[in-house]
Amino acid sequence: MNKKTPIYFGPPLIALTETEKNTMQISGKLNRAAERYLEIMRRHGVPLTEPERLCLLKVCEAGYLASYEIVEMADDVRDGKFDIEGLDTGALIAKLEAASFADLVAVVEDLGY
Repeated sequence: MNKKTPIYFGPPLIALTETEKNTMQISGKLNRAAERYLEIMRRHGVPLTEPERLCLLKVCEAGYLASYEIVEMADDVRDGKFDIEGLDTGALIAKLEAASFADLVAVVEDLGY
């Protein structure tokens, strides 16, 4: 069991827990969401070559990506100018366009964003 840690409840956490009445219910809701999130991360993703990974690192280098930005990663690859040896941008775009939102989130998380 981890010690209690104060956290900031931004809009997503507020929306997630707004129906909960006490700290035990809030804690339970957050832990269930985290457990499910971790399982989604385990089950989803897109297999990437090293050049594809390097390309997406450049796409994501601005930092935090909002949900709409994650969905637009294929467009960012299409519109970008990447000088990465061995990169097949068409193949990467096809992978990203075929991926589910959960797959794309798992990719972004794996890249550290």
